[in-house]
Amino acid sequence: MSQAAPTGIIVYSTRWCGDCRRSKRWLDEHGVAYTNIDIDQDAAAAEYVRSVNDGNQAVPTIVFPDGSILVEPSNTALAAQVEKLSDAQQ
Repeated sequence: MSQAAPTGIIVYSTRWCGDCRRSKRWLDEHGVAYTNIDIDQDAAAAEYVRSVNDGNQAVPTIVFPDGSILVEPSNTALAAQVEKLSDAQQ
């Protein structure tokens, strides 16, 4: 990406993606901070998403500070990952 890499949770998404809106809404409702990157507006971000998804531009692709990645996660999977990271920070 052209700018400095953000820290924390990164959500690679698009404006037209329903699963992206759902995942970001869940994070917002639970007070979880994240950086949103619209891959339709950032070619380097789109290339990164393809590189971690076997050439597919799957969104949302959510990258966590520990390096783990969730792709198109359910709310249950998202909650479990956020809880795991919270427990690890304590």
